[in-house]
Amino acid sequence: MRRPIFVFIIFLATALQGCAPRLAGFDPERLPGPQEWDPQSAPVEWWYVSAYLPEQELAFHWAFFKYYAPEGYRVMGLPARAVFPYPFASVHLALTDLRNDRFEFRERHDFPGLRAVVRADPLLLDLDGWRFERTKRGFRLQADAVDVTLAPTKPPVAHPPGWSGTAETGRMYYISYSRAELRGTVLGREVRGTAWIDHQWGDQMSGVAALWDWYGVHLSNGGDLMVYRIRDSGGEVKVLHASYVDARGRARALEGVRMIPELYWTSAVTGFRYAVAWRLEGEGWLLRLDPVRLEQEIRGGLVPVAYWEGPVEGTGIWQGEPVRVWGMGEFVGGRYRR
Repeated sequence: MRRPIFVFIIFLATALQGCAPRLAGFDPERLPGPQEWDPQSAPVEWWYVSAYLPEQELAFHWAFFKYYAPEGYRVMGLPARAVFPYPFASVHLALTDLRNDRFEFRERHDFPGLRAVVRADPLLLDLDGWRFERTKRGFRLQADAVDVTLAPTKPPVAHPPGWSGTAETGRMYYISYSRAELRGTVLGREVRGTAWIDHQWGDQMSGVAALWDWYGVHLSNGGDLMVYRIRDSGGEVKVLHASYVDARGRARALEGVRMIPELYWTSAVTGFRYAVAWRLEGEGWLLRLDPVRLEQEIRGGLVPVAYWEGPVEGTGIWQGEPVRVWGMGEFVGGRYRR
């Protein structure tokens, strides 16, 4: 009986392989367009909305992840991407209430029920009522204690060179609305402020093959700064990307940028040691960024990856002029043991 069973398994594996989705990985010859906010046929994809609202003493981070079974993974000897040909979705929501010194993390997943709605033209992302959608003026985000509208005040940009990462760590196309006017309610408080909106897609095993230290911050001169340092699974820095979006919405790469850690915080739960305060410097500018609150570790449930996410602020000099800086920081620790 063993031979017929073996033949059947081979037949099933071959048949399922033909059912596996055809995904478009990263292509260095293809640059992303800044208007590409609809879902892509990529192995991994996410959308972010982050905001630090100092006047209301609030901050939040929302992320919608869409991902397929990793290439090469197998289930009972069969290709996982063929057994599970549809994308899974996870949503993260981190809420920081500085007035009451509270940090909350909430998440939702659609595995195994595959309940998420992911649509294009116009963009709609929904999982059990947590939704992000295109509107005539921009976007609307409704997720638990967050209900806000987002009206971009600058055009979307593709961060030079158009992606983050390396061939070794995996690469993600990267576009943003670096500044959007936010209005609505968060934790029952009326809010108005500035938000950062991201869209990335590609072939990076984020939190596993790639770790990072990221800032998306606003400057009082009207500019916005993105700095993104990619580390491999062993913690070795592989590349640093930095771009500046000026007050008119023009993005340019920044060269010779250095990220120098100046303060660390260690999680009592995972043991990860995060660099949470940094000195950032480049040609003609120098900034010092500090966390507003230290205990901001997110620990994913379905995918056991831990990262620090929270509001930051600082001061510095930009091309000879003093500036105030505020925004969000994200520092990935990696996989952890539950």
